[in-house]
Amino acid sequence: MTTAAQCDNHGACARGIWMRRGRQADGTGHRLKGGKDNMKTVVVFDYGFGNVRSMVRALADQGLDVTLTSNYRQALEADGLVVPGVGAYGACMEGLRKVSGDRVIYDRLRAERPVLGVCVGEQIMFEEGEEHGEEAEGLGLIGGTVTKLDADVVPHMGWDTVEAPEGSILFAGIEHERFYYVHSYAAMAVRPVDTSEYSIDFGDSAERVAWCDYGRSRFVAAYEHGPLFATQFHPEKSAEAGAQLLRNWAAVL
Repeated sequence: MTTAAQCDNHGACARGIWMRRGRQADGTGHRLKGGKDNMKTVVVFDYGFGNVRSMVRALADQGLDVTLTSNYRQALEADGLVVPGVGAYGACMEGLRKVSGDRVIYDRLRAERPVLGVCVGEQIMFEEGEEHGEEAEGLGLIGGTVTKLDADVVPHMGWDTVEAPEGSILFAGIEHERFYYVHSYAAMAVRPVDTSEYSIDFGDSAERVAWCDYGRSRFVAAYEHGPLFATQFHPEKSAEAGAQLLRNWAAVL
């Protein structure tokens, strides 16, 4: 069982038995997929800072052909890319860059190919993160800064609601459901950001932000902008509501 410390900004979760080089174990070393070869393909990006086991299983349960890998070409060409994340903000960014994860995210978004960031994988989409008095540069795809929650009890751990935006893709049909959170940091605001330096143009696609209140903080619970999607909570740990959110995301692949 993953602890709160493992799933928050304090260190990476164990990666378990999942295999490298673009394949994940089901006990035999085979990829997790159903019986059809025309299934949508999803890569869960494996850069050493993600709680990947439950995410791979949750996606496979939705009938997707899921591969766990850090291979640039596979991650670029898959129908969908999921970027998980646990641990410290700066360490996650360093790990991502070491395997060119930043490049594959930018390249996918330039090509309008969907990306889903989860937990710290959502946070690193922002411009920067502050932790223990230090600032770390993020991917700069969402305008804003990730800071510590202002609450009597941190981390924020357990089930909580979201204030879903009108027209949301992720929350279609599940606007009033509860989702599972484990985090001490979050973005408290979204501001305009210029992504032209990455040659990324979201065009006139709507920017949709979901919010959650905890303690004295009102933070970004989820974000949608063109092919970029992100959630602060863990859909893979959010029972049927999380499964439906993943199905909603898969529908755009």
